[in-house]
Parts: sequence; C-alpha cells; structure tokens
Amino acid sequence: MAAVGGLHRLDRWLYRGGRPHRTARVLNRVGAAQYAAGLGPRNWVALEVRGRRTGRLIRFPVVVAEHEGERYLVSMLGERANWVRNVRAAGGRVALRHGHREEVRLEEVDVGDRAPVLRAYLRLAPGARAQVPVDRHAPLREFARIADRFPVFRVTPLV
Repeated sequence: MAAVGGLHRLDRWLYRGGRPHRTARVLNRVGAAQYAAGLGPRNWVALEVRGRRTGRLIRFPVVVAEHEGERYLVSMLGERANWVRNVRAAGGRVALRHGHREEVRLEEVDVGDRAPVLRAYLRLAPGARAQVPVDRHAPLREFARIADRFPVFRVTPLV
C-alpha cells in the first residue's frame, strides 16, 4: 500500500496547482509519442489538436473511457487544462492516435450526465486519481457532486 500512496503523491507533485510541472510536461511528450505509436493499452491514446494561439499541432496523452458503448475523454485537471481550451477553440475537431490516426469531434457532455463517465475514467486512469477528489469505487452521487469541475467530451468519429 505504501507504493500506491507514493505514486499518488508523485502524481500530485507532477500536477501541483492543477498545472503540469516541468517534469510532467516532459513525461507527457514521451507518453504522447508512445501512445501515438500504438504502444500501451488501446485506450491510452495521443490527442492531437491545434494550439489556439500558435496554430501548432499539439500532442497530449489521454485515456479514453468507455461507457455504454460510447468513448469519452476527461480532463483530470479540470477546466484550466490547455488541451480543453484548445479543443473548445478548435470546435471539437481533433485527432486521436494509437497506431493509426482517427479524426474525431469531441462534444462536451452536460454536467448532469458526467458522473458515470467520471467513474469509468477513474477506473482506467490511475494517474488521474490524485487529481480527482473522489475514490474510484465511490457511489455515483459522489461523482455527480464534482462533475461540474471536470470537463467530459464524447468522442464522435468524423464521417
């Protein structure tokens, strides 16, 4: 159990203040490259989105949660995450990479519908557990209580 607590503290340190520390930014770049290449579990992907100010393509590692046959992305750092701002500025048009590139649209989920997705996400994303103040085994009402703080996006394939 001490190892789990140590990882929890490390995850908090990497994203202290709700922003990635320099070390976290480096690890995110490495993770995004690995996931884009198809390494790791299939639900670990690289999100590609244009920067809202620079226009440069930004790649960021994310975990895709599945709930009731749909795929979702969750911002473990909440509203202030740069990728959330960039996705909104891009009108939801992004690409997901895991061995291949899939162009998709991310549609923001209403706060009232986020709780079950947040719970599914925490079960798959151990690194996010230090950022979300609810235990992954908690009842849905606990997730509903914090749902307004964590943006959730439904992944819709572009046709």
